[in-house]
Amino acid sequence: MQKKETKYIFVVGGVISGVGKGITSSSLGLILKNRGLKVTSIKIDPYINVDAGTMNPIEHGEVFVLKDGNETDQDMGNYERFLEINLTRINYMTTGLVYKSVIEKERNLEYKGKCVQVVPHIPLEVIRRIKEAGKNADADVVMIEIGGTVGEYENILFLEAARMMKLEAPKDVAFIIVSYLPTPQNVGEMKTKPTQHAVRTLNASGIQPDILIARANVGLDKLRKEKIALFCNILADRIISAPDVSSIYDIPINFEKEKLSEKICDILDIDSKKVDMKAWKKWEAFAKHAHNGKEVVKIAMIGKYFETGDFVLSDSYLSVIEAIKYSSYAQNRKPILTWLNSSDFEKNPAKLKELKKYDGIIVPGGFGSRGVEGNLNAIKFARENKIPYFGLCYGMQMMVIEYARNVLGLKDANTKEVNPNSKNLVIDIMESQKEILKNNSYGGSMRLGEYKAILRDGTIAKSAYETKEVLERHRHRYEVNPAFVADLEAKGLVFSGRSPDGHLMEIAELPKNKHPFFLGTQFHPEFLARPLDPHPLFTAFIKACINKNK
Repeated sequence: MQKKETKYIFVVGGVISGVGKGITSSSLGLILKNRGLKVTSIKIDPYINVDAGTMNPIEHGEVFVLKDGNETDQDMGNYERFLEINLTRINYMTTGLVYKSVIEKERNLEYKGKCVQVVPHIPLEVIRRIKEAGKNADADVVMIEIGGTVGEYENILFLEAARMMKLEAPKDVAFIIVSYLPTPQNVGEMKTKPTQHAVRTLNASGIQPDILIARANVGLDKLRKEKIALFCNILADRIISAPDVSSIYDIPINFEKEKLSEKICDILDIDSKKVDMKAWKKWEAFAKHAHNGKEVVKIAMIGKYFETGDFVLSDSYLSVIEAIKYSSYAQNRKPILTWLNSSDFEKNPAKLKELKKYDGIIVPGGFGSRGVEGNLNAIKFARENKIPYFGLCYGMQMMVIEYARNVLGLKDANTKEVNPNSKNLVIDIMESQKEILKNNSYGGSMRLGEYKAILRDGTIAKSAYETKEVLERHRHRYEVNPAFVADLEAKGLVFSGRSPDGHLMEIAELPKNKHPFFLGTQFHPEFLARPLDPHPLFTAFIKACINKNK
């Protein structure tokens, strides 16, 4: 039997950060998958952080949690959603993680007394991880996104690893650069010079791109395409125009129009099948929903990780936003999302009346004390005015505190995270976390990854899932204090999902005859929402929002 030759596609960025490398990798992975190829994806982050868990979401965006508990960059979520696969920690690496691995091997004498050097040992560790990820997935194609922008010193060693892989197996490695072509407003002409410099900088690392994805606010004309081909030494038909689109789910469709998957197969000598038209039609139908605006559903997102200077960073809650879209599209609705800062409802409670104009309210995950009272005011308003409410992790904890204060009558009810001196800590530190906090060992130490929950009959949760047991991903350090569970349930709050041993409260809700949808989860259901397979709890929430005014 002939040995399978795994192919490797490296995706790098030029000119600016945020140019779209992650979406390019996800989209290319999808169209290759639709050609019958088994695809997996890797993200390489140039940070010294060992993982993304300690990064500020305002600066870096959402922390995405894999099923095995690894805290990663948000692009890992895009890979899982587009490819409909579950990735593991071998699919994510940072500079810090790679150096940590090499140093640990050196301490364990795994280099057998050799002088361990930055080159070649760091690139070799990168290559080992890339190949292991491909082997674990039994992949035909491994997509590797190298974070940062060409020309930064932080990603040089990763580019060196890519160069070494190309040298080892020239026919099995391809390079794609995603570069930005600006059109200065006062000039009125698209400029190719920054991209030329980016490609030449990449050449200085010993790498010649096979394909260039030309990102711009408009499509690339023939003149620019020919100019880039000449000065960047890339065939003109391998320069792919990638103009701005209103939905990221149009990008794979644009790539197929440009015959990108066919060109990649030609470059890597891949004997691929024809496009699976049945699967492709499903994707096209889904993508079309993003443009349907006849009927809308208005959702207020009340959070604390939106503001960064004068800008709003919705990437802090990327998976939540996408999960809302998938369930809304499935109900033939276009979601209209409004970002509301929880601190506003703390400073000015009169603003709470504005919440009546929304069909539903979501309080997503978070940490710390800022904006807590504003969140509690908003949740109380949603409960009393029968506005559908969905609390995610921190949002469930806030929901339980609000109920304990205003229904159970425990006016000082709180979470230990905010007020450790409260006499009624309805949200307390998990037992497994106490020693961790005592030793200040925060990184990768929360309850992370996939855990089972048992659902209670006759509840909204059980009706939505249509199953008795579920597996969901967690990222938290605090939980509902078991000492208060009986009193809370006696006053009408239902814990409809619990850990198998019954100790951890996973889902809290009010019965449907008391409220159309007042539900919170200790886990993060958004991590399992997929474009063609919306999450059942988000769908139940959106349905309740649609029915709010009926």
